[in-house]
Order: sequence, then C-alpha cells, then structure tokens
Amino acid sequence: MKKNFAKAEMFIRKDVAEVFQAMVDPAITTKIWFTKSSGKLEKGKIIEWEWEMYNHKVNVEVLEIIENRKIIFNWGNYDRPSIVEWEFRAIEGGTFVSVTNEIEHDTPEKLIAEVRDSTEGFTLVLANLKAYLEFNILLNLVGDRFPEM
Repeated sequence: MKKNFAKAEMFIRKDVAEVFQAMVDPAITTKIWFTKSSGKLEKGKIIEWEWEMYNHKVNVEVLEIIENRKIIFNWGNYDRPSIVEWEFRAIEGGTFVSVTNEIEHDTPEKLIAEVRDSTEGFTLVLANLKAYLEFNILLNLVGDRFPEM
C-alpha cells in the first residue's frame, strides 16, 4: 500500500497500444516531456532522461513493463529515488492513464512540496500527451512550466 504519493490521471481518446507506445518510445516522449533520452524504456535497463531547458538529468531504472498495461520505474528525481507507476486501461473510446509517484522525505514540508510538484508535473505531461495524440498539437507545457529558469 502506497503511503505518500502524487497522482495524476487522464482519459485519452486513442487506442491503448498507441498511448502505451508513446510513453516508452523516446521519439514521442521527447516531444511532450523531456528533451533527450538514452533509449527506449525496457525492463531491466537504466535510461537517462534530460530536460535541456532546465539543465536537469535523471537516471531511470525500468523495473517492470507489461505491454499496453503498465510501466514501473525508479528514478532519482529531487536527488531521491522514487517509484513511478504508469497504468493504461482500455475503456470505450480510448485509454485511461493513471500515474502514481511514491514519495518519501525527511520532513513534512519537503514531502508536501514534492507531492505538489509531482502532481503538477505529471498532469502537464498527461495534458501534453493528450493534445499531441488526439490533435497533433505540441503545447510545450513542461517547457513552459518554469519560464524564468
């Protein structure tokens, strides 16, 4: 049972296989989330993601991939490992995507800040994904999140 976590969810009007592939294939994810990736998400691999606009890199350890259903990875975002779980569920008319990020911190203030930032960040990623897959629009929501950086 997850104790401390951030969560974001979105319905996307595309087939579950297309939505799932968009999240494992850096040819798509670099358009809607990070700007560089060392490779496709595959179980057992460690991938590096980079957000060039923020001069930020993170290593992603892929723990589990269940085709068209689930992606679980451990990443060192905020300099602490945390587990992120993406779930994809085919429903009438498209795919329901749920992202949960388990978070642990030493202080309540840091925990609350990261839950807030993670929820906001994953919501922007899902909105970007929806706009791109449904309408072929690149909104640049992640890049515009902190324009002063």
